[in-house]
Amino acid sequence: MDAMITALYKFEGCRLAEAGEFTRRAFANGKFDLTVAEGLADLIAAETDGQRRLALQISSGTQATLYASWRTELIRARALIEAELDFADESDVPGSVSDQVWRSMRDLADRMDKHVADGKRGATVRDGFRVVIVGAPNAGKSSLLNALAGRDVAIVSDEPGTTRDLIEIKLDLNGLPVLVTDTAGLRETEGKVERIGIDRAREQASVADLVITLTDLSNPVAPALDDVADNVTLRLGTKCDLVLPSSAAAKYDLVISTRTGEGLDDLLEALSKRAELAAGNLSDPLPTRRRHMELLVETDREIGAAIREETAPLEVRAEYLRRASHSLGRITGDVDVEDILDVVFSQFCIGK
Repeated sequence: MDAMITALYKFEGCRLAEAGEFTRRAFANGKFDLTVAEGLADLIAAETDGQRRLALQISSGTQATLYASWRTELIRARALIEAELDFADESDVPGSVSDQVWRSMRDLADRMDKHVADGKRGATVRDGFRVVIVGAPNAGKSSLLNALAGRDVAIVSDEPGTTRDLIEIKLDLNGLPVLVTDTAGLRETEGKVERIGIDRAREQASVADLVITLTDLSNPVAPALDDVADNVTLRLGTKCDLVLPSSAAAKYDLVISTRTGEGLDDLLEALSKRAELAAGNLSDPLPTRRRHMELLVETDREIGAAIREETAPLEVRAEYLRRASHSLGRITGDVDVEDILDVVFSQFCIGK
């Protein structure tokens, strides 16, 4: 390969393509918009089938079509309002036209709110469903992580406080990426380093999509997590091979043994179902990038301001709508895109 590139360099005007150059040229020549280009980047980076399906849906232009239709609604609303402003004395421009505009804008704002809320689903597919394992020291957290990974990724020891930092693995469950994080055992300690690990464990648990709480059935000490809701918690009893079957198992969603493998298939199935529920229908046009989310929130905020400012001059409310359409247009690259092109296309491999 190096020899071929060296030979090609001898031709005048021949050079290596820059990152994303071919896709950027296609965008510049109107072959597709920015969301399609980003969908192609996501397709290149896809590691699971769910990520591939979502990337294909975006690169097909579904997202672009949705945003273009919303922008058309905003432009039409602006046109009606400006017609009322500029031609108020004309008989074919009724003075109540703005009432119709605000009704349609409320409907658009409701649809946009739902779309923004779906952004979490898009993030689940693109970035992964985040699972955090917590429990008292020696509850079997690292053993469980190793069992899920199928290899030794965490040190397992009888000594309390062995795990002090976060250890993460990625699973592919039915095409969805699931990120599982092992954390330090929760207990009161005077050790400064272990205390940092425990604080990180609590912090990760507070933002996780699912928290797996482990309790050693042979020495039951339940982890204290007051700030984690029950609906994002999966309670596991561990080391079930060391105890006789008892009614205590009824206190847990699942009982497992990493030594014998009992309950691990049920756990993987439960994780898969939770991830699928969080991702929802992948055929829906979902916002998948922070850039999209920020501009959608900005657009929604401007529309909301235009609706709420009922006592403001019509010119001011029309300006809110202009700014909303401007923000929405930046998602697809219809307006003011030079400042974001480098960010978008730098994610591509050389040439692509």
